[in-house]
Amino acid sequence: MKPADVCIAVLVAVIWGLAFVASRIALNEFSPELMTTLRFAIAALPCLFVKKPDVPWPLLIAISFTLFLGQFLSQAFAIAYGVPVGLSSVIVQSQALFTIGFAELLFSELPSRTQAVGIGVATLGLLMICGTVGYDFSVAAFAVLMISPLSFAAGNLLLRQAQDVRMFDLFAWLCLVAAVPLSALTLVSNGPQPTWHALTNMSLTGFVCMLALGLISTSIAYWLWGRLLRDYPAAQVVPFALLVPFVGSAASSVVFGETFGPLRLAGMITVVGGIAVMLLAKRSHSSSKTVLPKIA
Repeated sequence: MKPADVCIAVLVAVIWGLAFVASRIALNEFSPELMTTLRFAIAALPCLFVKKPDVPWPLLIAISFTLFLGQFLSQAFAIAYGVPVGLSSVIVQSQALFTIGFAELLFSELPSRTQAVGIGVATLGLLMICGTVGYDFSVAAFAVLMISPLSFAAGNLLLRQAQDVRMFDLFAWLCLVAAVPLSALTLVSNGPQPTWHALTNMSLTGFVCMLALGLISTSIAYWLWGRLLRDYPAAQVVPFALLVPFVGSAASSVVFGETFGPLRLAGMITVVGGIAVMLLAKRSHSSSKTVLPKIA
């Protein structure tokens, strides 16, 4: 990769890691439903200028509801109900494990021997983290968070069906498709008056966080990452996503004073190590398309 593109890949990973912190701050003002709605409403603004990509509506909706709505709404609820930000950034990265697993079940894409080792290591790390559940957040919150990597993994495989389209246009419309039902959900669950009150009394901090999540973390970062995946083999680009949980955990420690007990820290390191083995392993042509990066 060119040095400039390496810098872009690192920048995107840093943006996605810091997005977890921005989400936690925004949740001090907004409900999980409203925050997720605002994120995708902002990211969908380019739809005013770009045409809908040549993707059937059922496929567009399926990708949006898994890759975006399901992933980020469950993530927002989990963080709002106590799952630490740094831990969340690691758990969500386990999507690589589930993506390979789903590809094997649905498409008979067998992982390589090295990938199988990585899956085993990452699974062990998740089990270690499960041993810490109940101390500072509930089992229910952890279960909700696990929806995020599962949903993202399903979205990865569905995204493969959208061929020969401009990624910027596609992601803008995916955001719009997610924003519409999220808006309805917000009005039903929060009520019109509380929703309006939250919007009209938004602080400067909340406004900046939402711009960062919608405009920078979603629109710009997705676009930059898509360009890298277009210009280089996935094996060169995807490993940069391993920086996301490290940035997210470090930023959470600085901003929120988040600490990790020995078992949880060991589990987090084990998960990231397993993911690294999976992403850096030699992959067959068929399976090399199945692992996509985590975006926060």
